Amino acid sequence: MLVIDGDSFAHRAYHGLPKSIRRRGNRGGGAIVGFANFLLRLYESEQPRAVLVGWDTLDVPTYRHRAFAAYQSGRQFDPELRDQLNVLPHFVAECGFVCAKSPGYEADDFLAAAVANEELRGGMAIVATGDRDAFQLASELTTILQPVRAGQMSRIGPKEVRERYGVEPKQVPDFIALRGDPSDKLPGATGVGPKGAASLLHRYGTLEDALAQGKFKEQADKLRLYRWIATMDKSAPLPSLEGQTPTWAKASALAKEWELNRLAERLDALVKHC
Repeated sequence: MLVIDGDSFAHRAYHGLPKSIRRRGNRGGGAIVGFANFLLRLYESEQPRAVLVGWDTLDVPTYRHRAFAAYQSGRQFDPELRDQLNVLPHFVAECGFVCAKSPGYEADDFLAAAVANEELRGGMAIVATGDRDAFQLASELTTILQPVRAGQMSRIGPKEVRERYGVEPKQVPDFIALRGDPSDKLPGATGVGPKGAASLLHRYGTLEDALAQGKFKEQADKLRLYRWIATMDKSAPLPSLEGQTPTWAKASALAKEWELNRLAERLDALVKHC
């Protein structure tokens, strides 16, 4: 199964492609085209039985925002990006794939829930995301695809998580809580960096065990909060994840309606090869 962080790649497309790419009504089209090209390329290379794309709900705070006011604070989104984020789930659906988006949850949570579902049925999952928090999902059945440079992706399994962070995938939320995460505005433990966080987890196994041994007494509650925030919610609601057959012709019709003609041509080529 292919699981994609929609917001992650839509953002990359929006900032990586010219703003001169327009769709019908002189509205922005770069994020749509870039995300669509990524989706099609990944589908062709991985040939999954099903595709799920997870999305954030930007206008509703999640439980993480309510629990920690500074979480992801200061992030700004251009109106044209928001507009394209709103219509991209429709494009994904026209391709014959499914989306997961629900108030109070982040795209990350749907990735975790989909992986848990796929592993439970004995299947393998490929998770495409630029968010390293997803390293906690790496297992013998699940591989993380992380963009490293234009057009190239790095495959991350348990071995690569150990090499990069010095911890096991299941320790990643504890690692983030201790090290901190500037992008999410999580401060971490005072005076603890990546090496220190890995060393503590190597010694104690978990953040909770370190706290039980008297470490970080004055920060204990905050560190537990940071770990909770960094942990993806595997109980996030999911649509049906049964096998899918791509509907490239419907997606092409939508691209033509948007006057994104080169994208429509690419989709038409896929129709001919089916």
